[in-house]
Amino acid sequence: MPRSVNSVASRKRRKKILKAAKGYFGRRKNVYTVAKNAVEKAMSYAYRDRKNNKRNFRALWIQRINAGARAHGMSYSQFMGKVKANNIDLNRKVLADLAMNNPEAFKAIVDKVK
Repeated sequence: MPRSVNSVASRKRRKKILKAAKGYFGRRKNVYTVAKNAVEKAMSYAYRDRKNNKRNFRALWIQRINAGARAHGMSYSQFMGKVKANNIDLNRKVLADLAMNNPEAFKAIVDKVK
């Protein structure tokens, strides 16, 4: 019985990896074994950094809210505590956007919670 090799599937699998490695430097873009390692590493970084991206944005929103609150004589923690106590259901993303792009609306919120 002849040896059966599914070369169609093998080629498809290799092409998929090499396509993902497009734009990489040196042998990482055209040697399958090197490209496979590079693509695997890139995928793990992409997965990790999709989580880190959320952290980074939350930190950015907190900084913007803190700057906005301090401009009205209040710290971030005091402001957020009073926002929760007054049942104002605005998340950090919205509050940060108001603090940056709509300071008068943010001032209204600060005056309401004071």
